[in-house]
Amino acid sequence: MSETADETKPHLRGQDRARGVSGSAVIAQDGRPLGARALRTRAKLLECTQALLTEQPFRDASVVEIARRAGTSPATFYQYFADVEAALELASAAAEEVPAILAPLAASWSGPSGLDAARSVVDAFIRHWDQHHAALLFRNAAAEQGDRRFQNVRIRALHPVLQVLAKKIEATRGDEKTAGVHPIAAAAALAAILERLAAYHRELEILGVSRDQLVETCARILHQIVTGRIAA
Repeated sequence: MSETADETKPHLRGQDRARGVSGSAVIAQDGRPLGARALRTRAKLLECTQALLTEQPFRDASVVEIARRAGTSPATFYQYFADVEAALELASAAAEEVPAILAPLAASWSGPSGLDAARSVVDAFIRHWDQHHAALLFRNAAAEQGDRRFQNVRIRALHPVLQVLAKKIEATRGDEKTAGVHPIAAAAALAAILERLAAYHRELEILGVSRDQLVETCARILHQIVTGRIAA
């Protein structure tokens, strides 16, 4: 039985086919909603495309190779994506979702509640990456290979976080920015740390670092840089 529709229909490749984004039902190229098995296949195709992009330029990536790595066929690939370009567009759409971290960033970080807010920020970052892991790695791989479209997508996704972080640092540290801590530079450094650790936190578990330990450690680093104080 087909996972979504007839797997012999690779001609269903129109760019006007709904691809599904986070927050709405994910559907196949022929408009049918995806079941659990089909969603796993789609995720596997995204992961294999990302892996291929880490080895060769985007322009050299082929549907045949992606399907081979995923253990399926090109016809199945075309059930979910119009082509490799469409898969990247889907990844960029997911990547543009800003994690639910702006509220705890905007809250007061004075007193004991400040560290709780930092924990919420780190936890939200990790949850966001867990939910969209393949898509966000997709975006970053394409951006790092010089694709300006995905560089812009990444900037748009992180810009609100950088803005709020920088304002928080400036407000809590005051004139200390003249002593070598520039709000924007500090915000960018913190965002890079959070993004990298959120992307690869499962690898750290191999080294004995639990998710809770990672959240606590990162939260204390974040709190210290933002406020200029070491949390008790």
